[in-house]
This record gives sequence, structure tokens and C-alpha cells, in this order.
Amino acid sequence: MAPRRKTASGKDTPKKRERSNGLPSREQILEFVSSATGAVGKREIARAFGIKGADRIPLKQMLKEMAEEGLLAKREGRRLQRAGELPPVTVIEITHSDTDGELVARPVDWAGEGAAPEIVVTPEPHKGRIGERDAEPPAGVGDRVLARLTRTTEEGEIYAYEARIIRRVGKGAEQVLGLFRETSEGGRLVPVDKRVRNESEIARADTGGAKDGDLVLAEIVPGKRYGLSRARVREVFGRSDDPKSISLIAIHAHGIPDKFPDSVLREAEASRPHGIEGRTDLRDIPLVTIDPEDARDHDDAVWAGPDPDPVNEGGHVVIVAIADVAAYVRPGSPMDREARKRGNSTYFPDRVVPMLPERISNDLCSLREKEDRACFAVRMVFDANGNKRRHEFIRGFMRSAARLSYRQVQQAIDGAPDDKTGPILEPVLRPLWDAYKTISIAREKRGPLDLDLPEYRARLDERGRIAAIRIADKFESMKLIEEFMIQANVCAAETAEQRQTSLIYRIHDAPSREKLVALSEFLQTLNLSFPKGQVVRPSNFNRILAEVDGTEFDQMVSSIILRSQAQAVYSPDNIGHFGLNLRRYAHFTSPIRRYADLVVHRALIAALRFGADGQSADEAGSLAEIAEHISETERRSMLAERDSMDRFIAAFLEARIGAEFPGRISGVTRFGLFVRLDETGADGIVPISNLGTEFFHHDEAGHALIGERSGLTFRLGERVSVRLEEAVPVTGGLRFEIVEGGTEGKPAGRHGAAYGKGRGKAPHRAAAKPGKKSAQKPRKNVKLRAGQKPAGKRAKQPHAH
Repeated sequence: MAPRRKTASGKDTPKKRERSNGLPSREQILEFVSSATGAVGKREIARAFGIKGADRIPLKQMLKEMAEEGLLAKREGRRLQRAGELPPVTVIEITHSDTDGELVARPVDWAGEGAAPEIVVTPEPHKGRIGERDAEPPAGVGDRVLARLTRTTEEGEIYAYEARIIRRVGKGAEQVLGLFRETSEGGRLVPVDKRVRNESEIARADTGGAKDGDLVLAEIVPGKRYGLSRARVREVFGRSDDPKSISLIAIHAHGIPDKFPDSVLREAEASRPHGIEGRTDLRDIPLVTIDPEDARDHDDAVWAGPDPDPVNEGGHVVIVAIADVAAYVRPGSPMDREARKRGNSTYFPDRVVPMLPERISNDLCSLREKEDRACFAVRMVFDANGNKRRHEFIRGFMRSAARLSYRQVQQAIDGAPDDKTGPILEPVLRPLWDAYKTISIAREKRGPLDLDLPEYRARLDERGRIAAIRIADKFESMKLIEEFMIQANVCAAETAEQRQTSLIYRIHDAPSREKLVALSEFLQTLNLSFPKGQVVRPSNFNRILAEVDGTEFDQMVSSIILRSQAQAVYSPDNIGHFGLNLRRYAHFTSPIRRYADLVVHRALIAALRFGADGQSADEAGSLAEIAEHISETERRSMLAERDSMDRFIAAFLEARIGAEFPGRISGVTRFGLFVRLDETGADGIVPISNLGTEFFHHDEAGHALIGERSGLTFRLGERVSVRLEEAVPVTGGLRFEIVEGGTEGKPAGRHGAAYGKGRGKAPHRAAAKPGKKSAQKPRKNVKLRAGQKPAGKRAKQPHAH
């Protein structure tokens, strides 16, 4: 029997193997490299096959040829691995959990072509007894672990490897999304996040094939204490100057899932339209969809008519029909788990990242014109004063009579119907309008918060670049749909409570006392009073908004009031909705794009015994967790949408550097001013160093910066003219310089704000309140010549207190 020896894999193998020309075959080398658990290089291969002396020279050449042909790949140092494969034992980083709750990882070191393979992590066995203090917690997302890998062979398996954890080796490296800039040594990473100011250097071996100007995901390499940090490119997303990359930056920066797993797509494609069986036939009722002109999906339809009940003279019947998403997305299914993970759809100027696959959102659950669709409807009856008398829910079958836009409906009501709205103006649209006007009576009496701030929309050209930005149109037909949806949402919450069924509410708390005190102090600078010591209601804010309506301070006050409000969230515990001034409210009307609405649909299906696809026991027990999660995904989407719009606008304005724009001061901080441009709604910063050489005090209560010696004051909401100095599309940053603006006032002095013991009262505030005279001097804007700075004598005070 041939003598045996240990190999790098730890296995016993014959000392000599059959080979030609004194060398092992390529297949033998690949088999050895694949099965080895330790470090494998030329030395280990030579030892394993008994190659000595001069025979190692042709072995080296053979390994070089195999590497050039892509059969072998070099890893760190001199180690080798089979190209496109992972070694049996390696370090992996757990990146996320999939829709089944299983942990998914990627190799820390990947030498193959294309994206690194995904690895599913087998759950760790419990270590130690329950309650044992030194028991190591299980590995989770962000951890790096040493794992034993096994290739998966099951047909249809979406993961290439299965991993069993040997031990944890620490946390994953910090990841940064940035712009790759090529240098002679390799490259530089320029972060896309405006808050991250430091660049990182990238060695040539760590560029990952990135080219100058590429958008990349990189990880910070630990170990360097001084100078620029080092980074390694993990993934290349494409050219940063490609318009498609703008939304891609926001998607990856905020961790928004944008690719559906194959299991979800297969389930969606296998879905078939639901028929009328077990449903109420609503096809004879001319329900219509009314949406923006560019809407891709249509998940709500409306109809209204006079109530035929003689007891309710002057009353109306309103039907709101919603796509029956619950009929297609069952609790616990792959589609359901993915929808819960996403929480909601996210909307960018050039694309939508949907909550559900297109087969569901744009096909089976889109209420298309003249096509039969399953729906979940509520029939509401209102009296002549707009008060709801009763309602009932219907699991129905409908056919949209017309697909209309807000503009079409408004023009028809205003006396200019087109070919589509003309035939249905009297039988369909006019009754809708009459019902809306009646319901508005009760709305006015209820007095919800009435904020009216401009909304900006971007128009893209054929290349995906912004061609124009304008203030979005506002039609009263939008308010019609909004009011009908609000009423349907109220009905959903009421029915669930009546049936003692748990669901997720949309709640909105009253403003905190701290925010109310700050708001009151600010309004005092405008000679406007606001109660601080009593229970505040939306009507208190509406009174202030009415007083400044039509003045130069209307947008400023609206913005401050908006900032004083609490964040609306989802919760299984009801505290009411402050902004709408409603005791109970739940989202029911958009299950295609909000998971909360799907949960509410299921709760009602179970409560009303409308089918077996209602709320499951598992879902009912997880409502608090679901509510917290979807509140977070909603905030995530809002931030991503805002960031994307900022970058699109910066790209749009990049060609206009040096141009002057009118705007308003939209924010005041100790490090400078934020200015919002009238033309585009874009926000940019005026650094405090650009305001002059004197010392500026930050009056927090008065939302102002006040010059210590000159008294030159810049206050929130004031009109200014600015020059665009810099526009950075990759971060969305804009930097301005004041050309004209600011108010002459009393110097702030050495110890803080100029007025009212730091309360920040403005010297010229009477103009804010219409109809009142003032003994103060009129406002006066300071006109600056090109290159001129505001007056001041202090030379070395570039910041404020």
C-alpha cells in the first residue's frame, strides 16, 4: 500500500498520483483546490502531489496558465481557489434576511466574475442552557462569520451555497455608497451622502473593475490610523452621469429592496383573475377612476347619487370601490412576506419601486376601464349636512365606466367637457360633485388642519433628464377624491371597532408642548398670539393660517406650523388623528401601494366573514411589530424620494451656475441659511462664512441670524435673491451666495439676540399682521453689488453661537 501524507485539506492522500510529464492533471488540481479547507497555494499543491525541485517550475507555469484561462483565481496573498467557486471554509458576511426570515450572506473575499453568490445560513444550534449568561447570542445581519459551505444541488434553489456557522469573527465593515474617481494609485471614493465629508483611497487591487465616474458600493478597510481611510469596491452600479443612477443612488443609500425574488414573481405570474362567485355584482353602477394623468395603476373608483330614501331628503349615497388585493396576496405567502418587507411603494421622478409585482399592481388589481375586476367596496349614506348616517362594506365585482384624470373632471365641471367626460357629465360627474359639496359642509364644521404648501413636479425628457420643474397643478377634483377616501377610511376603523377586530390605525398625535412653546414664541415676533397653556386643536392653527393668508409670511408660517406637528404613524392602539380631527382612522384605500391597507382589508374580511383569505392568527398577533416596521419603511421612502429629487434638481441646475434666482429663507441654523428657490422649490445652503466678516448670532426662537455690529438680520421666510455658486448632482447639494436680502436692524450685541432677552423678536414685525399699523420702520432689503459682502468689521468669526 502506498505511503500516505496529510494535504492542506487535512485529508490523507497517496504520496504519488498518476500524472503525465511528472505533473498532476488540471482536473486533479481543480479537485484538490475545491476540497481543501486550509490555505492553498503552489507550495501546498506541490506537497500534496509530491513535486520537488525543478519539477516545481513547470507546475508554476501550469498554475499560471490555469489562472489566465479563468480556471483558478487568486485570493488574498498567494492563495488559490477554483474560479467561480468558494472554498469549503471561508469568512462570509450576513447581509440581510429574506422573505422567509432566513439569513442571507455573501463571501467577504470573492475572486470570481460577476456578483458574488448568495449564501443561505443554516440556523445555529442553541448553545448553552436557556438563561446562561455567557451563552453567545446568535449571529445576525451585519455579522461576519467563519462558515463551512456546501454547494446546493436541489433544483430551483435560489442560493448557490448553504453555510453552517463555525464561529463569529466580528462585525461587517462599514459600507459607503460613492463615486469612484480614478487615480494613479488606484482610485478615490467620493461619498454621495452630503453628511459624509471624508473621501477614501482605493488600492488598484481593490477597485473591483470600477471605472472613473462609476457609482460603487465600497467597504471601509480597517487598519489605517492616519490620513485617508482605505476602501474596497464591493459592487459597481454603473455610470454616475447616467440619469438612471440618480434614483439608484437613493434606492441603495436607503436600503430599499428593488428586485423581487423569483419565488414572488412566480407566484404573481401564476395568479389568475377572480370571478363573480361569492361577490356582489356592481357592474351596473358607473364607477369611475380619477387619478393623475401619469398614474400607472388605478386602485380606487367612486360613484355618487342622491339618496332615494324620502327620510333623507337632500342626502347622498357614495360608493368607494377598492381593488381587492387580499384576494391575490394571501397571509404568509412569498408575495405577502415581500410586501410586508417593503412596507409601501416608493416613487421617484423616473421610476416606481412597487410594493407588489406588476402582474398584481398594474394588471389584476388595476381597475382598468371596461374590464371586470374584484373589488372591496364601502357604501356610505350622508345627510343634507354632510354627516354620515350609515355605511356597509361589500365584497364586489365591478367594471370601471371610465378612466379619468383630475384635470378632465375639473374642466368638465367648469363647463369644458371633452369627448370622454361630455356623455357622463350629468349622469355621473355632476352627482359626484354634488355629494362632495355636501360632505364638505361637515368637513368645514369638523375643521381639520388646513395647510396649503406648494408641491413641485419634475418633467423628464426622453433621455430621463429633467426638462422642467414646476409647481404641481391643484384641482378641486383632487379634494373630491381625498374627501371620499377619508370617509372610507373612517368607515374601516369604525367597522373594525364595532366587530371588536384588531387592525392597524393611522394615528397622528397632537404637537408636543416643547414645539408649541417654540411656535408661540416665533409667532410673537410677528405680533400673532397662540395659546400655550390650553388644549390645542387644529382650529387654533387654522386661525393663524387665515390671518397670514395673502401676506408675504403665509408660506413661512405654514412651514413653521408643519414643522411643529408630530409625525403620523401606524399603530394597533388608537389615539385618533389630530391633523384630520378624527377620533378613529385607518388606511383602507390603497392596498396596492401600502401594506397597512392590505392588513386593514384582511381584518375587515375576517370580521365580516367575507372569505377564508382574511386576517390570520399570526398576523393578528404581530400587528404591533408590523405597524412599527411599516412606519419605518414609510419614513425611509419619504427620505429616499426627497434625496432623489434633490439630486435630479442639482443635475438640472448644474448648467446654470452663476445665475441668480429669487427665493425665500426656508431654514436658519447656527452654520448658515437654507434658501428655497421659487422656480424649482430646490433647497440650498448659504454658509455663514458667505454672509460677511462680522459675527452673526443665531436667534433660535426668532429663527434668525443677526449681525453683532451691523444688526443685519436674516429671518425665516424673508425674500432674498441668491447666486448659484455650486451644484453637485451626486450628493444633491446646492450652495448659494446672497445677492440681495436681509433686514436692517438693531445690532445683536456681545451677549446674544437683539430683542426681548433672547426671545428673538424682530424689529420690523408689524407687517405680518394685516390691518394693523406699526410704529416700526418699514422693511428694507440690502442690495449687494457683485462680489460685495455684507458690512462688518470682524475678520475672524466665521461661525455663529
